[in-house]
Amino acid sequence: MPDTSPVPSSYAATLADLKEQVLTSRFTAQRRVNTELVTLYWRIGDRIGERQALEGWGTQVIARLAADLRAAFPDMKGFSPRNLTYMRSFAKAWPDPAIAQQAVAELPWGHITVLLDRLSDQALRSWYADQAAAHGWSRNVLEHHIRTNAHTRFGAAPSNFDRVLDRSDSDLARQITKDPYVLDFLAVDSDVKERGLEQALVDRIIDTLRELGEGFAFVGRQVHFDVEGDDFFVDLLFFHVDQLRYVVVELKTGKFKPEYLGQLGFYVALVDDRLRRPQHAETVGLLLVTNKNDAVVRYSIGSQQTPIGVASYDLLPPGIRAALPSEEDLAAALKPVDTNER
Repeated sequence: MPDTSPVPSSYAATLADLKEQVLTSRFTAQRRVNTELVTLYWRIGDRIGERQALEGWGTQVIARLAADLRAAFPDMKGFSPRNLTYMRSFAKAWPDPAIAQQAVAELPWGHITVLLDRLSDQALRSWYADQAAAHGWSRNVLEHHIRTNAHTRFGAAPSNFDRVLDRSDSDLARQITKDPYVLDFLAVDSDVKERGLEQALVDRIIDTLRELGEGFAFVGRQVHFDVEGDDFFVDLLFFHVDQLRYVVVELKTGKFKPEYLGQLGFYVALVDDRLRRPQHAETVGLLLVTNKNDAVVRYSIGSQQTPIGVASYDLLPPGIRAALPSEEDLAAALKPVDTNER
């Protein structure tokens, strides 16, 4: 007969706790397996490098080695000649035998091949490996950050965080900023209006969140607030789930002007008063502009009492932007030719 006794009141909580333990254990086991595989690949690569240095092993020997390893271990993948070459490059790039203690050993092998393919500077490889391991980046996110030069953008937005926030909170808030933000995935014209830019960001919200960074959650667009009969609308509102803070984002399709900060400061204060809970960190504002004079920005935010950062955004990929002529070059090219100089 089925057991008809009542379910204990603690059952649901106990089940939830056990599920969490199972998931944690599975994740830990997967990480250990991955680290062991990466360590094996490092050892293979190191041995190949040793033989190449002593005996001049070339591509034919590597191809033979790959075939023999596949024959010996038919159930294992990863022993192609190309992958063995990656292993050699991996061991050369990270020569420390204690590879298992380094952040790169926490990454899937596909991530490591991206680092080897896309970057030649070892310091940058290590920086991206550290960031990918710390934030759990997928391979696509890693490739995106490399392509958009994240190492020069993270935490770079001018702000007044160090003056108006506690030191620890200031450091955290700075971590969620970039400068510039690369919005090339929007595929909009450079003369797009602010509302059009907002809509494009919402339409591509997954890509928008990826560019904003780890921890951002979308709250809403044109979020309405009634202040004693007056209506106000926040362009874009996000919540950072790791730092437990609201982030107010205002968009301006033009060069930075000091008066923009007054409006954003008002919205930050409004969100902080209406939505912030006791357990939340202080709300911060982020103003995104087409371009800016950093000196003007520094003077402007110096008088602001609400935490605000200012960053530019780019609608073109960095490679294409770098290849375009500057405004000065265009002006010189369009300058009328003085016939008297001929």
